[in-house]
This record gives sequence, C-alpha cells and structure tokens, in this order.
Amino acid sequence: MTVEAPTKRVVPRSGRVLQAMLALQIGLAGLIAFGDFQRLAPGLWSGADRAPPAEVPVRPGDQTRRFTPRDLPQEQPAGPEFPRSDAVPARLGFTATKIGEVENAVLLEGSIAPGDAVRFADYLASRAEAPALIALHSPGGSVGDALAIGRTIREAGWDTIMQPGAACFSACPYILAAGVERQVSRSALVGVHQHYFGENTLLPAFVAVESIQRGQGEVLDYLSAMGIDLRMMAKAMITPPDNIYILVEAELTDFAMATEVTD
Repeated sequence: MTVEAPTKRVVPRSGRVLQAMLALQIGLAGLIAFGDFQRLAPGLWSGADRAPPAEVPVRPGDQTRRFTPRDLPQEQPAGPEFPRSDAVPARLGFTATKIGEVENAVLLEGSIAPGDAVRFADYLASRAEAPALIALHSPGGSVGDALAIGRTIREAGWDTIMQPGAACFSACPYILAAGVERQVSRSALVGVHQHYFGENTLLPAFVAVESIQRGQGEVLDYLSAMGIDLRMMAKAMITPPDNIYILVEAELTDFAMATEVTD
C-alpha cells in the first residue's frame, strides 16, 4: 500500500501580501497603543535620565534632549532686542518690536494653540503696516496652525529670524521654514521630533495610521514647497514626541532651514 505524502498548501501571492499587510496593521496598532500608554504613564518605560535637558550644550552626535512643552531653555543668553518671557505663554503672542535696522518686526512667542493661525491673521489685519520680519520663540503645538501661519508668511514674502537665546521646537520650525530669508543665531535652538496628528489615538489601527500618514504627507508637501531638504524629517521621525532633536549648524544650512547663521 502506498501512502502519499501530504500536499503542501501553497498560499497565493495575493494572500501573502494580505497577510503582510495585516501583520503591519497589527504592529502599527501595537505601537499606537504603546504610545498612548507612554503618554499616560511615561515613567513605566522611559528613564528619567534617558536624555539631558535641552539647555545642555549640543554637539554633533549628541543632539537629543528631553522635551517638555511647558518649558523652554532659559540658559541661552538673550540679546537686548529679544524681550524673552520668563514663562512660556499658553497661546501664541504677537509683539511688535525692533530688530536691528528693521523697525516693523513681530515676535511670535508662546505655544501654538488651535486657532492661533486665525488670531495671527486678525492681528495682521489690525496693524497699520505689514511686518517685514517675523521672530520666533515657541515650544511648538498645533501643526495645522503652524503650517497656516507659515503659508501666510511665505505668501507675504517676509523673512524669519531666530534671535540669540530663542528656541523653536516641534511645530515651530515649520514657521521658521516659511521665511524667504531665514536667519538663525548660533545661540538659538531649533529642534524637531515626531508629532501627534490628533489627540485620541485609541482608534482602530487603520484610522489612526491613515490620520498619521495624511498629516505627515501634508508636512512633507509643505516643507518641499518651502525649499527645505526633506532629510530633516528623517531626524524628526526617529525622535519620540517626549524628546527633541536639536539641529546643529551644519544641519541648519544643509537642510536649508537657515539661509544665514549668525552670532
């Protein structure tokens, strides 16, 4: 009696692709859930000394620092034309100021909250004269509002500046990128990291992933339109939201975030 060997089941190529896609969705769902738990209880997985505070000097290869949206480094010496606040305003403030020979500059300082793009437009409409220069000091915030503010700046043809002692983190660099000319002081800090595109990530994986991808796509399109080297986003995408990656001078110029680096 001849016993035939069991026939090996062959999975069609389309089936293997579907299996791979399902595995990817499950993996992304796990990452999303893990991110939510990190936000709720960050001390369970992240050590307190994982990265030093932002004010520690940065050098190439040692650029990742802890990030707290409520705080900005105060150790960097601020110039006399930069009236830096002791505490970070909860919403973006707009202050008319003089910077160098530019009489009609505006300082944007504080967290970027939802609706601040509309507030910025209202502020501009209330001015007798349009500004020529936009200074920045912000821990970031609403990505959508930062992009809208940036588009307003680029369409108007204004320049942006980071003064000595200023910091521009998270979504703030998107506003910096909008300047036709972008001047960054060597004692200013510009930092990037991953973003949350929506507060509630406890959603079906495909919904959350779609939202993240759509948000990242909008940011990439925006930076490309502003003439920024998209290699900068690689640094952002590998840096967790509770850390910040500080760009060194060579990166600021190589990525075209700064058209001029000054003292």
